[in-house]
Amino acid sequence: MSLTFDAVYENGVLKPAETLPLQEHEKVRVTIEPRVNWVDRTFGMTKWTGDHETLRRLAEDVEFDPQEDA
Repeated sequence: MSLTFDAVYENGVLKPAETLPLQEHEKVRVTIEPRVNWVDRTFGMTKWTGDHETLRRLAEDVEFDPQEDA
């Protein structure tokens, strides 16, 4: 069984955002993958020739949110 879940690292402890379907003391293997926003995940998929920070600023600006037009 594989699980993907969000967690926060606080005071030396990794804390899942939700209860996990695991038995008490069950051994698991953990892979840490930093959470990135959709701009970072999709950077490079377009023909954008500008810099990363400008694209992030444009993509996250509510002025350019397509849902605002709806």
